[in-house]
Amino acid sequence: MSNPGYGKRSAPDQLPRTNQDFTHLPPREAAIAAYVDRLPDGADISVKTLAKTLPYGQCALRTALNHLQRAGHLRRGRERLDTESGGSRWITRSWWSRTARDDGWWARFTRGDVPEPEPPPGTPGERARPTRSRAHILLAALGRTAPVLSLSAADCAALAPLLTEWFARGATDDGALRALTEGLPDRVHHPAALVRHRLTDKLPPEPEPEPVPRPPRRVLECAECGVPGRPEALPGGVCRRCRGERAPAHPRTPLPAPAAPAVHARAGEIRAAMSLRRQERTPV
Repeated sequence: MSNPGYGKRSAPDQLPRTNQDFTHLPPREAAIAAYVDRLPDGADISVKTLAKTLPYGQCALRTALNHLQRAGHLRRGRERLDTESGGSRWITRSWWSRTARDDGWWARFTRGDVPEPEPPPGTPGERARPTRSRAHILLAALGRTAPVLSLSAADCAALAPLLTEWFARGATDDGALRALTEGLPDRVHHPAALVRHRLTDKLPPEPEPEPVPRPPRRVLECAECGVPGRPEALPGGVCRRCRGERAPAHPRTPLPAPAAPAVHARAGEIRAAMSLRRQERTPV
């Protein structure tokens, strides 16, 4: 593993892993790609580190990684991150995608136009959706904390939207429970009416809107020389100079030729000035 914040970074919106992911690559590149793909995020995938584990030299690994970059599986660059002190710093990144991407996709990823994927339903770690809402469950269990506030199923269904608004404004279960049960009289003739009154009068204020997250600032780098540039200037992750191409020449607009009378007049002025200077010289 590399230092925290560095190393491999998985690109978003990848297809599920299959046995046919890297069959379009040569055998050596396919083996290296399969190894890198199974490494966790944050793993050091530099040439020197991979050479200590894989049966390839640094030159072979550098060539293979450049091939993976041209195939759309890898991009190197930098990303600007905000620090806790309010400043920012640039972090070296190595973005990896099991799914091959074209230059247009990497350009959109650099601008932050590619959304982060959401876990599909049924994935491990995702809680099953309850049959009853969070508000309905709290209201149904209200009688265990305050027996005088025991509610029927119809009362819970009618009052649940009011309590849902509390949760939408950031209220917690404990906070809502205290607001509904503190300072109760000894006898309550209409529990549902009392709960409705408290849910309406003690409604928390609306939270302040969260700041809109700024789009990420990312810069890609050439795989050969490391020069930063726009994605459009790095097709396949390699700059124009490393590909052996010349920069396009910008056509120059020729200046308009001066008119003949103006040329003759200007030449006469120059000859007259030169003759005057010769006359003004002091003879030796």
